[in-house]
Amino acid sequence: MKRSVIMALMFIAIIVINSCSNDKYDKLYPISTTQVVTCDTTTITYTKDILPIVQNYCYSPGSGCHDASGASTSNFDFTNFNVLQAVSQSGLLLGDINWASGHNQMPKNAAKLSACDINKFTRWINQGALNN
Repeated sequence: MKRSVIMALMFIAIIVINSCSNDKYDKLYPISTTQVVTCDTTTITYTKDILPIVQNYCYSPGSGCHDASGASTSNFDFTNFNVLQAVSQSGLLLGDINWASGHNQMPKNAAKLSACDINKFTRWINQGALNN
């Protein structure tokens, strides 16, 4: 009888251990569904690519550093395209958003812009900083 109980326990242990080995790996460790976001800088326009970044990070009408009211402190009103274009072409803007030595870190009191956004600015400026 003692031998029968030991054999039964061993049989149950073997079944329990083997049942774990039948789990499907892909169900236990599913492939991430996070999509990789690519940065397309082939065709950059002011209206489609640059203006939304400027609006989100440089000014919020009435409360930003580079809107009409904030320009008294920052000296730059980016709601005026000509001002943004001039600052862009001077090299000041790229130095600031790249956090280059000797430049102001922009956006002020916020995280650095994404590499994608910086690449968009760089390409736009290299294409002449056009109002397109």
